[in-house]
Amino acid sequence: MEFRHTSVLLDEVIEYLNIKPDGVYVDGTLGGAGHAGEIVKRLTGGGRLIGIDQDADALLAAKERLLAYQDQVTLVRSNYCRMREVLKELGIEKADGILLDLGVSSYQLDVPERGFTYREEHAPLDMRMDQRGELTAEDIVNTYCEADLFRMIREYGEDRFAKNIAKHIVRARQKKRIQTAGELTEIIRGAIPMKMQALGGHPAKRTFQAIRIELNHELDVLEEFLSDVTDLLHPGGRLCIITFHSLEDRIVKGHFRKEEHPCTCPREFPVCVCGKEPRGRCVTRKPVLPSQEELAGNKRAKSAKLRVFERK
Repeated sequence: MEFRHTSVLLDEVIEYLNIKPDGVYVDGTLGGAGHAGEIVKRLTGGGRLIGIDQDADALLAAKERLLAYQDQVTLVRSNYCRMREVLKELGIEKADGILLDLGVSSYQLDVPERGFTYREEHAPLDMRMDQRGELTAEDIVNTYCEADLFRMIREYGEDRFAKNIAKHIVRARQKKRIQTAGELTEIIRGAIPMKMQALGGHPAKRTFQAIRIELNHELDVLEEFLSDVTDLLHPGGRLCIITFHSLEDRIVKGHFRKEEHPCTCPREFPVCVCGKEPRGRCVTRKPVLPSQEELAGNKRAKSAKLRVFERK
């Protein structure tokens, strides 16, 4: 299947990156190179784009899409949390702009074999962003104890019925190993009252999100990346991050706020004595949301939020 993905907030990202024609830009979640393709169009011969993705299918699609700019583009199969090492290996110390689009690609959702979707009954429970990994969603569903399933669904899915869902999963797998999206979805349906299913969207959505986050360590990876990403930016360089759920957005928002206001002195102190100085500013005081026009053409953009930070 052709790698298809509609990049969300594309115009907004290009605007906020404030692209310099001879700058160095890093797309840490390259995907099909929708954002990257627009970035590289705005670069001159002295500009450079580094694309990072752990998905082999995405890199193949991006390579084809960016073929006309191959002299300016370097593609690397890796996780964006290793960005510092990737840039060091390429002889790059700092970048003028960095982008993360943390959403699951349309391709990953639309290809049942990748195991991300809950809408295809016979889809396997895979969900690996990097298919070189051995652990799958099926392994988690069938081997985690009830307490760990409950923790995962409650924390990463924020599902009020997490305890009951975990109990139903453990009970069902005692009879037969859970292997498909359809099997897991039916188990989840049985754990959620019918009247609540009618109100809150697809009943499996939150549990599938929780399993995906757990399997791919998505929040740990994001926090690790944010811990030193500011050092990878030139002064005036910008970091653009698109999130798709509240867990990610809270982490990004909190980090940007801390980088802008790092002082830890008690409020009653007349002057700062901790010595921690602002490392930049939040360019977007509130998250940038998709326009109504974009939502009309791409329903999957509904929960997207863009936040932007500029290094001092």
